[in-house]
Amino acid sequence: MLTPSQIDAAISQNWERQIEWLRTLTQFPSERGLEGPCQDWIAGSFRERGWNVDRYMLSDVAMSTLPGYSPVTDTDYEKAVQVVAAIRAPKPVGRSLILQGHVDVVPTGPLEMWSHAPYGGEIVDGKLYGRGTCDMKSGVAAMVFALDALRTAGYLPGSDVYVQTVTEEESTGNGALSTLARGYRANACLIPEPTGLRIGRGQIGVMWFRLSVKGIPAHVVDSDQGTNAILSTYRLIEALQAFTLELNDRVKSHPWYSKLSSPINFNPGKIRGGDWASSTPAWCELDCRIAVLPGTPLDVFRQEIIDVVMKAAAADPFLAANPPEVIWNGFQADDYILEPGGEFETAVRAAHLATTGQDAEDWLITGVTDSRFYGRYYDIPSLCYGARGLRAHGFDEYVELESVRQTTRVIADFIQRWCGLRAI
Repeated sequence: MLTPSQIDAAISQNWERQIEWLRTLTQFPSERGLEGPCQDWIAGSFRERGWNVDRYMLSDVAMSTLPGYSPVTDTDYEKAVQVVAAIRAPKPVGRSLILQGHVDVVPTGPLEMWSHAPYGGEIVDGKLYGRGTCDMKSGVAAMVFALDALRTAGYLPGSDVYVQTVTEEESTGNGALSTLARGYRANACLIPEPTGLRIGRGQIGVMWFRLSVKGIPAHVVDSDQGTNAILSTYRLIEALQAFTLELNDRVKSHPWYSKLSSPINFNPGKIRGGDWASSTPAWCELDCRIAVLPGTPLDVFRQEIIDVVMKAAAADPFLAANPPEVIWNGFQADDYILEPGGEFETAVRAAHLATTGQDAEDWLITGVTDSRFYGRYYDIPSLCYGARGLRAHGFDEYVELESVRQTTRVIADFIQRWCGLRAI
């Protein structure tokens, strides 16, 4: 087994190249539907390493009937490139592993609100700035260069390793699901999301939905003869906010999420409506995100949302006769917890301890990651472990480069503990 100093020396030898690789990765504006060039660059980088690469589109994979699939209404899966690289061991000596990261990023928002160009890859005071640097291109770089470090030290993994870069993590998770539908399996899955060097053992469920609300157009001077679909939508928002308070009271009995304050969040994230400033709007659409109460089946929770919306609509004379439509158009994600004590987590914790000299802390996310697919649906233990950064999804997102180095060390050490090593 390689010592921590040997692993560190190998990482140091590749460190400048790793930073430049991450900077290049950051400079791809890989927002939803635009990930293709980024994924093609990654596929080429993997081929240069001699890895066998499977590049395919989400449209190539039948998965709509699989557990965990989320419906899609507004993106073209014929352009959604996925990449899986296989590093196979002819005579496995350890256990197999999936290393997975996502390359899709959320929109930047107004560019003038950024102090550093969102796709510039600028480094200031040991921090790399840019959309996706923290969430989670830094993790992709760490898992790739952890394998590079082992090779620099003269070794390959002793068992099969699949290196996966997927899309749709920020909207459905269907990219991760596609790899499973395509047949990729292993004894464990490590996802280097930015956990701040903590063990990400759990995630809450998440649900996206759209409220489609009608109104009656009228000139503003005769607005009492019409109805305002936008204002009607706000009444529904207030009902869902009250529902969220109720859910946070109910979650207090959960063995894990009761430890957090208000883990159930509701977000009215995108609104559009109306056709003319001097007419009462005849339509409004609101895209929403809400956390799913842990332990609640998705179909049960969907019905609870419908009930809340329809009860609020019933109090409005127009909506009572013209009820809003609830459209499920993205995440339909179950919660997931990796219970303590398994060999997989033990190996990750041992690698963290060897690297940092400290026991790893737990991390529960009130959002969603791809780990649910492996651990909940396919009986592949999965957890997240990654770098430290701030402002994911916000302006001036950044990752601390020293934490990327530490993450790379931990992943490399974990690979040798989990997969074993074979000399080149």
